[in-house]
Amino acid sequence: MANQYWIGVDLGGTKILAGLLDDAFQVVGRSKLPTEAAKGPEAVFNQVRLAVEEVLQEANIPPAQVGGLGMCIPGQVDPVAKRCRWAPNLNWKDLDLNAGLPASWSWPCYFENDVKLGTYGEFTHGAARGARHVVGIFVGTGVGGGLILNGEIYNGFNFSAGEIGHIIVHWRKGTELEAVAGRAAMMRRAADLLEEAPKSIRKEWKGHDPATMKSSQLAAHFAKGDPIILQLVDDAARALGAAVGSVINLLSPEVIVLGGGVTGALGEPFLERIWEVAQKYALPRTTEGVRFVAAALGDDSGIYGAAAFARNKGGK
Repeated sequence: MANQYWIGVDLGGTKILAGLLDDAFQVVGRSKLPTEAAKGPEAVFNQVRLAVEEVLQEANIPPAQVGGLGMCIPGQVDPVAKRCRWAPNLNWKDLDLNAGLPASWSWPCYFENDVKLGTYGEFTHGAARGARHVVGIFVGTGVGGGLILNGEIYNGFNFSAGEIGHIIVHWRKGTELEAVAGRAAMMRRAADLLEEAPKSIRKEWKGHDPATMKSSQLAAHFAKGDPIILQLVDDAARALGAAVGSVINLLSPEVIVLGGGVTGALGEPFLERIWEVAQKYALPRTTEGVRFVAAALGDDSGIYGAAAFARNKGGK
């Protein structure tokens, strides 16, 4: 019997990442294409089709050897009905996901929220491998989360479990975590702080627009000790630490994985500060033996998670 291959598609608001994984779960084909979300669902699924064709062609694998495909959706998903309940970055609401797939695809397809599958990727092949109870927190433009309980993705009653970015932290009279710790929120606050900053600091920012700052630029300002960025990063770390401590009290996870572009750019000092604060909010002894780690798969977490989700749903 010929080896089977598994496809993972990470559908984002601006780009589509696709990967083809062999039976040993090594990536043997990759593709990256623009999402073209403004053109509507039909155009997006056409880009997905092209990305899948590219990975198969790169690895010279016939479609008959594909065992299944998993797809990350950047929004709320009903994985049973295979519908996207809401995806703001794509402007999708109550969309039948199966209806957008090419009729020529003979393999089964599965859909789930992008951060849940990113967490699942770290659980199956990354920083949380071997654990049974995992919380994933991904800090990028916003803040998303995923839960693995007893080795399975936990969705909750309405498929919305894990939306940690929308929990309220004790910050300026009840603020969502995402409004403090997400890159977009941090950059909005940077613009406000710049208006009140001394002239010497504003001079350092001349020619830099906080609204367009990427995670790598944020990290560069952090590394050189920019006082505005130092304050914003510490605010974010303290808010995340409070959230992590609360999650430990509620779920008692074995591993907490922190990923996303902001986390990757700021590195170990950011993680250390979050964990320092988390232990102040967690109940006594609840952090004993808990691993708080950086994501290991980077941009591939969604690809691995989606492909593993498809393989496991397919019964292998």
